[in-house]
Amino acid sequence: MRKGELTRAAILDVALDLASRDGLEGLTIGLLADKMNMSKSGVFAHFGSREDLQLEVLKLYHHRFEQEVFFPSVKEPRGIARLRAMYARWVKRVSVEVASGCIYISGAVEYDDRPGPIREELMAMVGAWQAALLRCVQQCIEVGDLKAGSDAQQMVYEMYGLILALHHDARFLRIPGSLERAGTGFERLIVSYQNEQED
Repeated sequence: MRKGELTRAAILDVALDLASRDGLEGLTIGLLADKMNMSKSGVFAHFGSREDLQLEVLKLYHHRFEQEVFFPSVKEPRGIARLRAMYARWVKRVSVEVASGCIYISGAVEYDDRPGPIREELMAMVGAWQAALLRCVQQCIEVGDLKAGSDAQQMVYEMYGLILALHHDARFLRIPGSLERAGTGFERLIVSYQNEQED
């Protein structure tokens, strides 16, 4: 990369750390300039506005999420092996974010009632991940790993609930054993959709 591209990438790395810790709304050009030992105008030269910077941080976060969670998981065979891989990598990422913070979760709180490009971008990214999970659960049903007639959307909802509970208990309440509980909850969820989903 050229020097300007390297500088921009370095700025985004620091901005992502700051946004993970303080939220996207806590990310300011001034704070970022101080962290980078740059002038505000130097930072602005790479991003036209604070909102542009926030959007680029979101895209970087989403890219890393895909690289760490989604793409390695889809190398697994369709069915329960792939679903387990997606959930395990998701939990692993959350376990790291217990210290740094999750932009998807903090962003949902910051922008739940604030219309605009950042909320739209967040919704699209979270929606894409939920759609990937839904496809994976549907494939589990198709290959016979989960009972025919299982409600795939409901299972995704329950998986999301486990992750949100993990983040809450591990990051906010600092409850020991939260990761193990998230794993136990997922295994019980799988069993319920294999055996107990008859109408």
